[in-house]
Amino acid sequence: MARPNVLLPTTLVGSYPQPDWLIDRRRLADIVPPRARARDLWRMEGALLDQAQDDATILAVRDQERAGIDVVTDGEMRRESYSNRFATALEGMDSDNPAEVPSRTPGRVQIVPRVVGKLRRSAPIQVRDVAFLRAQTDRPIRITVPGPFTMTQQLFDEYYKDEVAVAMDCAAALNDEIKDLFAAGADIVQLDEPFLQAQPEKARRFAIAAIDRALAGIQGTTAVHLCFGYAARVSAKPSGYSFLPELNACKADQVSIEAAQPKLDCSILAELPGKSIILGVLDLGDMNVESAEAVAARVRRALAYVSADRIILAPDCGMKYLPREIAFAKLKAMAEAAAILRRELAG
Repeated sequence: MARPNVLLPTTLVGSYPQPDWLIDRRRLADIVPPRARARDLWRMEGALLDQAQDDATILAVRDQERAGIDVVTDGEMRRESYSNRFATALEGMDSDNPAEVPSRTPGRVQIVPRVVGKLRRSAPIQVRDVAFLRAQTDRPIRITVPGPFTMTQQLFDEYYKDEVAVAMDCAAALNDEIKDLFAAGADIVQLDEPFLQAQPEKARRFAIAAIDRALAGIQGTTAVHLCFGYAARVSAKPSGYSFLPELNACKADQVSIEAAQPKLDCSILAELPGKSIILGVLDLGDMNVESAEAVAARVRRALAYVSADRIILAPDCGMKYLPREIAFAKLKAMAEAAAILRRELAG
């Protein structure tokens, strides 16, 4: 099933802290999230790396279950970033000879793969990830892939010379992958689209069309996540989105947003009447663990604009940069907050 039979279910946006025995977390924190491959971050290689990533995935699942999370993820244990595992696996993408482009953060640059041919998916990319995750838990599972609009902002195009064409071919590759992810046992597939916020005018031109192409003919539950950036990277966040109501027109069933750290004006949620809201209620920029009541208060702000049956609780964004003990404690507080609110709403 795509959603557990509880009010205000809890989930992760995607990532959970990777163990330091798996990846060099200090170096990971020092660099911009990789767009090209960054294989030197891993502590091992080959078959040993595969085994280590499996073991780390099991740890992430067990932590989520122990914390009381309803819809679990694989913690993105196999990834150097949220996007590059899928993007760099496409035919036509050259990650071994990358290019340099301006970063999403003003004044910084980013190393990105070059597009040197037609982009297509020649083989499944994350299907084994889903099959492995499905075998580890009887809870509903969420898997994430980069969205087609964001993918266009994380590459250097030397082939198409047409950003819309790039986005639509990324979307076609995603569509093939998403169908296989559901067939492998995924309950929810999420498109990560943080660049909708960073490039709103460009997003209004072709992002919805690209998202809908990625989700065309998909039968399972789907989501779109947008954010202001990892809290470890972006400390000052606006209280409103530059691109959000537009998503009500897309095919995705759920929209995932940050609300805790930016103290989002939740009235904007009234402009998404056709979507379930994955509400960010954990501030990942604060190393203090919120109380369950503090998390519940954040949810109550949204309940003035969205009915409880359309709200899903989650961290603001991916948790990969947090210490594992802090991440676990925050998840536990979120699960406890959901229990408090369920009791309140039951009368």
